[in-house]
Amino acid sequence: MAGSRKRIPARRNRPAKASRPALPGQVVLVLQGGGALGAYQVGVYTALHEAGVEPDWVIGTSIGAINAALIAGNPPERRLERLHAFWDSVEQRAGVGAPEFFPGFGSAIANVTTMARGLAPFFGPNPASWFGPHFPVGVESAAYYTTEPLRETLAELVDFDYVNAHQVRLTVGAVNVRNGEMRYFDSRDESIRLEHVMASGALPPAFPAVRVDGDPYWDGGIYSNTPIEAVLDDKPRRDSLIFAVHMWNPEGPEPETLWQVMGRQKDIQYASRAKSHIARQKQIHHLRHIIRELAKQVPDKARDSAQVRELASWGCGTTMHVVRLVAPRLDGEDHTKDIDFTPAGIRARWHAGYAATRHMIQRAPWRAPVDPIEGVVIHDPAIGTRPLAAGIDGFAGKTK
Repeated sequence: MAGSRKRIPARRNRPAKASRPALPGQVVLVLQGGGALGAYQVGVYTALHEAGVEPDWVIGTSIGAINAALIAGNPPERRLERLHAFWDSVEQRAGVGAPEFFPGFGSAIANVTTMARGLAPFFGPNPASWFGPHFPVGVESAAYYTTEPLRETLAELVDFDYVNAHQVRLTVGAVNVRNGEMRYFDSRDESIRLEHVMASGALPPAFPAVRVDGDPYWDGGIYSNTPIEAVLDDKPRRDSLIFAVHMWNPEGPEPETLWQVMGRQKDIQYASRAKSHIARQKQIHHLRHIIRELAKQVPDKARDSAQVRELASWGCGTTMHVVRLVAPRLDGEDHTKDIDFTPAGIRARWHAGYAATRHMIQRAPWRAPVDPIEGVVIHDPAIGTRPLAAGIDGFAGKTK
């Protein structure tokens, strides 16, 4: 990948300009799965990096796990370089320059090419699938594509020794094929290896299961595509500033065609009820704060009771700020948007993630006074939800 042309606006290989500003706790970056939509996450991280805000914990599923590994698996001064190297390598150039008879025509050609040929550094056709859907090939081969190219790419770009040196906490989610249970592989509790990240991105039936410690795993996105609950349920609880990056918008217009129906179905499915999960956690943490306040009213003598101490332990005084960053829809995008690896699509989503995050950093709503009884404070920016033209170049002008 050396010498490859950078299509994402050039902000690589540059240390953060500012020292880390005062923040209300640990910084957590939560990354959804969504294939090509993951370029939005690169824009989010770029804006954070330039503001001197490096994450203490990165958690993701699918492409979110890949981006998370690229961030957590490299020192700050190399993270943008590695992210650019990956995203530049997976660009789909087919259809570029095609006449735009209607919005998205060029990306449609590219998406069909991706489905037919794959993306060389990411995935390619799997010969085992040519025997037909009923031919037994084993769970690690039963897929339309092989992800061996991705294994080689990540081995080159991610330093797992750095990951396991606990510089940044890395968590990736995958679902056990046998029992259907979600599992989060967490560098705080175990060594993270290449297969953990591969398992988190093994979306069936496109990609084959990846075996970890004897068990086959699939993409965590088929169970829970937004691992925000794993952060809000984490123990011990800590004051946190959580950037929750959503690439699938559950809200949208009524579909009028079968093609649009497939797009809306995908948006709703992979949004994974994230908004309701956060609302539920907000209620839970509100109750924890109430318990804490009530425990203060218990007479000193009664506090020595083991039962009272146990009940009071359910209380909590931490505050978690959740910044929701929702990727916009691009003009002309459809249900194949998650395989839109065209330069224009990647660039537009990078721009959107950068703009939305920079806007939130400038506003810094987490600095405002917080009701002491609230444990989870949600910040929803207006920017980043409207449709965006796919041809936008980003902040850095021409790419190199």
